[in-house]
Amino acid sequence: MDFGVVLQTNPPAARTVELARQAETHGFSHVWTFDSHLLWQEPFVIYSAILAATRNVVVGPMVTNPATRDWTVIASHFATLNEMYGNRTVCGIGRGDSAVRTLNGRPSNLRTLRDAVHVIRELGNSRAVDHNGSTVRFPWSARSELEVWVAAYGPMALKLTGEVGDGFILQLADPDITAWMVRAVRDSAEAAGRDPDDVTICVAAPAYVGDGAAPAERAHMREQCRWFGGMVGNHVADIVTRYGTDSAIPKALTDYIRDREGYDYNEHGRAGNSHTRFVPDEIVERFCLLGSPHEHVEKLTALKALGVDQFAAYLQHDNKEDTLRLYGERVIPALADQVTATS
Repeated sequence: MDFGVVLQTNPPAARTVELARQAETHGFSHVWTFDSHLLWQEPFVIYSAILAATRNVVVGPMVTNPATRDWTVIASHFATLNEMYGNRTVCGIGRGDSAVRTLNGRPSNLRTLRDAVHVIRELGNSRAVDHNGSTVRFPWSARSELEVWVAAYGPMALKLTGEVGDGFILQLADPDITAWMVRAVRDSAEAAGRDPDDVTICVAAPAYVGDGAAPAERAHMREQCRWFGGMVGNHVADIVTRYGTDSAIPKALTDYIRDREGYDYNEHGRAGNSHTRFVPDEIVERFCLLGSPHEHVEKLTALKALGVDQFAAYLQHDNKEDTLRLYGERVIPALADQVTATS
C-alpha cells in the first residue's frame, strides 16, 4: 500500500513545503493539497516548490474541478511541472465543492466531468485532443505522463469513474462503505471493457495518531477530526437530493446527515469548526483513523484487503508532525510487503 498526505495550503507556503518534505522523509509517496483558491493559497505554485524541495514524491490536487479552471490550463500546469521535475504529478478531479460554492456556483455535471478528464489526460500525456472545435496540443510537451483520478460518491459518478478514471478517490475510510464503492467502480470498469485492477483505489481520510486509550484523549481526537464528517456531508446531501434515502447507497453514509442544518465554507476543512455538531462520534470513528499505531494498522489492513492501493492522510488537526513521524516509524512499515535478505 502507498501512503499520501493531504495538506491545506495555508500561509506561509513554506510551512506547506516543509510538511511535504517531512512526509517524504517518513516514507510517504504522495503529497496532495486542497484546491480552493478563495479559501487557501494557489496550490500549483506551491507544487513547484514542493517538487524542488523533494526527490520522489508525487504531487496533485485532492481535488480540482472542471468549473473554476480552464481544462487546458490545468493540463498545462501538469505538463510543465512534469517537464521540470520528471513526471511526478497526478490529477485528482471531481465535480467541485468549496472552490465552486464560494463563488455561488454549482458543481459540474457528470458529462462535463467526463469531457474534462479526457481533455486533461490527453494533453497531460503529450497527445493531441479535440476541444472546442479544434485539435489542440502542447507543441513544447513531449514526454509528460499524467494519470487522472476521479473523486466520487454517488452511483453515476462511481460508474463514470470505472469507465474513465485512472484512479478512484474515496474521501472516507469506513471499510463497509469502501467495499460497496470499490465494487461499484470495478464493476463499471469491467462493464466498460477495462481491467478493473487498472483503476487505482485511493482512500483519503483524517489520520490522528496517539495513545487513544484515555477517554479525554480519544474525545480530543474526535473533535479535531469531526470537520471531516461535515465535509463529506456536503457531498452526501447532494446524493440524497438526487437519489433520495432509499437508493442503493449504504445507509451508514446517508443516515447521519438527517440533522444537518447548513454549512459555512469559511470554516471548510478546519478542526473545531462550529457547524459539524450534527456529526456523531460513531461517524468520526468510522470515517477517520484515530488512536494508536496498532489501531491504524488494523484498519488499514482491512482496507488493503478490500483492494485499496493508497491511503492519503488528511492532516487538518493539531498533531501533524507526530502523526507523520509515527506513520513513518510504525504504520507504513507494518503495511509494506515483507522482503527477506535470505531464504
